[in-house]
Amino acid sequence: MPLFKTINFNSVTQILVWKITESYQELYHEVSLTKKSLLRLQGMKSELHQCGFLSVRKLLQEAGYNDFDLYYDESGKPHLQGGKFISISHSHQFSTIIISDQKAGIDIEMQREKILRIADKFINIQEFEKIKSFGNQDYIKKLTTKWGAKEAIFKIRNEKGISFKDHIQVNTFEIECKKTIAILEMENVKQQFSIYFEEFEGFTLVYAFEN
Repeated sequence: MPLFKTINFNSVTQILVWKITESYQELYHEVSLTKKSLLRLQGMKSELHQCGFLSVRKLLQEAGYNDFDLYYDESGKPHLQGGKFISISHSHQFSTIIISDQKAGIDIEMQREKILRIADKFINIQEFEKIKSFGNQDYIKKLTTKWGAKEAIFKIRNEKGISFKDHIQVNTFEIECKKTIAILEMENVKQQFSIYFEEFEGFTLVYAFEN
């Protein structure tokens, strides 16, 4: 399938989303890979993950880059040649990238009831009670957004020891507002982030910027 969505957030930031409808072979023959990426691809046991990996390379091409422009540091964080910031995510049939002059992180998640069982792993009791007070209508959506926001922030900072539950707090929000604020606070660090989110086809897309 062609590019599913493009968000031109501002003059220096672009978000691209791909919906994977192609087979592994179709995607494989439409991209060029470095030797390192090819080895990584071949080592993946799941075709779903392989297609996610390849679709990200399709998104790079849509943005005017390719796999040879992308590299990873020792901690696994992606970078682009030329200095722009990039963040990557894929979930089931969707993949997404954000490319910006600003520090940015992105996450995409399927909205699933499973998140109810793991909520206590990434939100504290105060966050939990605030969500519950608004009723169950948007419960799964709000939990998914909170997880995505914390994941996006973690991708920006990419530091060992960050606890989603203890160190990152997402302000109260309504799904319709499509934005909120989050705070990372640990040791001598206190950093605010702007969070933006939207939904489509049962998925939540979240992206964050360091303020």
